[in-house]
Amino acid sequence: MAAVLCIAAARVAHAQDMEPRAYSNAPVGLNFLVAGYAYSRDGVAFDTSLPITDTQLETSSVVLAYGRVLDIAGMSAKLNVIVPYTELSGTARFAGQARSRDVSGFADPSIKLSVNLYGAPALSLQDFARYRQDLIVGASLRVTVPVGQYDDTKVVNLGSNRWSFKPEVGVSKALGPWTLGATAAATFYTDNKDFFGGSTRAQDPLYSVEGHVIYSFARGIWGSFDATHFNGGRTTLNGTQSNDLQQNWRIGGTLAFPLNVYDSIKLYASSGVAARTGNNFDLLGIAWQRRWGAGL
Repeated sequence: MAAVLCIAAARVAHAQDMEPRAYSNAPVGLNFLVAGYAYSRDGVAFDTSLPITDTQLETSSVVLAYGRVLDIAGMSAKLNVIVPYTELSGTARFAGQARSRDVSGFADPSIKLSVNLYGAPALSLQDFARYRQDLIVGASLRVTVPVGQYDDTKVVNLGSNRWSFKPEVGVSKALGPWTLGATAAATFYTDNKDFFGGSTRAQDPLYSVEGHVIYSFARGIWGSFDATHFNGGRTTLNGTQSNDLQQNWRIGGTLAFPLNVYDSIKLYASSGVAARTGNNFDLLGIAWQRRWGAGL
């Protein structure tokens, strides 16, 4: 849950998110409440498949998220619910025509269930104090629910007016104070049957790989270097295929530090380093996390 705000802030571009420590262990019954703020600018597209160019967009997002650690078949699992509220303003070109947008409201919320399959048993708080990570293998499914603000007369919206499903597998290996993590995922989309005036828009799956190098300092402080690459996601509009294949790279960093046993702060940033479809953006964010339960 320490990195859940990276997901929430990246609602502006599904599958461009980076989540260090997605597969880690925690005591069963522990709850997390996260509130944060994220700012992004330049090539922002709330639907990553949008064929827009020359984007000069800015977003400010306030995010609220809740998470709980579960016991599923004797292994630790996490359930996260993420709700972002966003303000967007700026200009872009769609089909060669300049368009502007100034809107605020709720973006699409998401629900994610992750289960550790190996190396992270379900533990009480007392047993967890003796746990030391080695190799963890896990899997997850994230579902984005299309209830965000949507206007079919606009090209760029806060909501996407379609469901998305992202299954993922990941590994995490501890090496002293270092932790190496990697994930592979595919995001599948339902059709948007009311795109920009009633057109039907479909999108191929978007495949992604992600890597993290994490270092744990004293007193519970940790930092990470993050990178992700995603490929695919070509769209069709009313049966006609578009030339919008995505082949994009992002890099970023995260720094988290505790304030006390219950509260912590996280700072994070990321930037696009290569984007075939022009949907690069820069992202800065800060998050506060509160944890309770499990006998803490």
